[in-house]
Formats: sequence, C-alpha cells, structure tokens
Amino acid sequence: MLIHKLMKKITIAIDGFSSTGKSTIAKQLAKSLGYIYVDTGAMYRAITLYAMRKNWVDNQKVNFEALVQALPQIQLVFKYNEVLEYSEIFLNGENVEKEIRTLEVSNQVSRIAEIKEVREMLVEIQKRMGAEKGIVMDGRDIGTIVFPDAELKIFMTASPEKRAYRRYKELIDRGEEVTYEDVLKNVQARDHIDSSREFSPLRKAEQAIEFDNSDMGLKEQFERLYNYALRIIKNT
Repeated sequence: MLIHKLMKKITIAIDGFSSTGKSTIAKQLAKSLGYIYVDTGAMYRAITLYAMRKNWVDNQKVNFEALVQALPQIQLVFKYNEVLEYSEIFLNGENVEKEIRTLEVSNQVSRIAEIKEVREMLVEIQKRMGAEKGIVMDGRDIGTIVFPDAELKIFMTASPEKRAYRRYKELIDRGEEVTYEDVLKNVQARDHIDSSREFSPLRKAEQAIEFDNSDMGLKEQFERLYNYALRIIKNT
C-alpha cells in the first residue's frame, strides 16, 4: 500500500454490460490500490427505488415529470462500512443497499437511467467525486461521458447467458425467488435499453480495453486488470 501512496494517482473507468462483475472487480482494484470506489449503478438504482416507492414507475409507465421535479429532493451519499469493507449507498439518509439489488429494481433501472435529467444530475456528482483522481468508478458511461480522459478505461463484456446465470445465482443466494429465464430476459432487455437510449448510450470508449470475462474466474480477472493499472500508474 505504501508504494501506491507514493505513485501518481490515476482515474480508472470501468464500463460494460449488466452483470459482468464490474462492481466486484472495481472494489478489489480500489482496495488494492488504496483508491476510492464508486458504484454509479447504485446511484441509478437508488433513484429507481425512490420512483418505485412513489408509484412513478412500473412495467407500463414512467411519470417523467414528477420524477424530474423531485430530483432536487433526492440526496445520495456513500458511507463506508468498515465491517463489509466497501461503501453503501444512502437515499435521503436511509441505507438502501439491499433494497436496490432486487430483481424488481433491476427490471426498472434502465428506464430511469435513460432519463436525460437523471443522468445529467448524477454525472455532475460523479465528476466532482473524481476531481482529485485516485478513483475507480464503474457504470455505463464512465469512460465516454464522466471521465473521457481517464488514464485506464476498461469495457467489460460476457455472453448474456453467462451474465444471467451469475446474476441468478447471486439473487438465489440472497434468498430471492426468481427463475433463470426471468433473469435472462432482464439482462437482454437492459442490454437493449442501455445500448439504444438516445442520451449517453452504453458504448466502448476510445482507447478502452475490451475485457470479455465469459470464461474467467474472479482471481484471473483481478490479476489482469490490476497489472494493467500498475503499468499505467508506473508510466504516468
């Protein structure tokens, strides 16, 4: 850790499709490098949960006007949990880390994330978070919109079937009653919405390293990305 403190800090942007393990790898990188970690997906999920609680979003409709008007009232804060060793997101003072990870929220989040005003508000917050570098941030538009000048850009991908199975196992392990077929449909639907939305669509950033982890374990993924980061840090 000491050697990392003596090195010049960089910005690491990790983008990619849903359920590619971006957050897991980003957490490991941040911890190993002594960097700040920010899960931007949690921010969009928290706003989605807020909208769901207000009955402003369901499978038929989204009340765009009501949500946009309420955005100034939404406060999002990350607080570090020393026991879990990662930051959890708080929505207006409430820890909603568990609630935002449900399939119900997953089914709606891409629709909320495509709202221009929502993205503009969160991108502004994210840019401020990374102003001093020394940050690992993952999401859909980090290397393209939030940090286009990031020294290391990663674009993570995997087959929809592999991603759906990973997500399915994660939900089952948390005690949720879901089927693999429903999770696969959710993954495919989110891919379509994320990639085709008009404002800030998911795409590979210029100079990003494409990283297909369909057949990789977590250890191999981490070692490869950690070595990428070290090479860039040492040459910066």
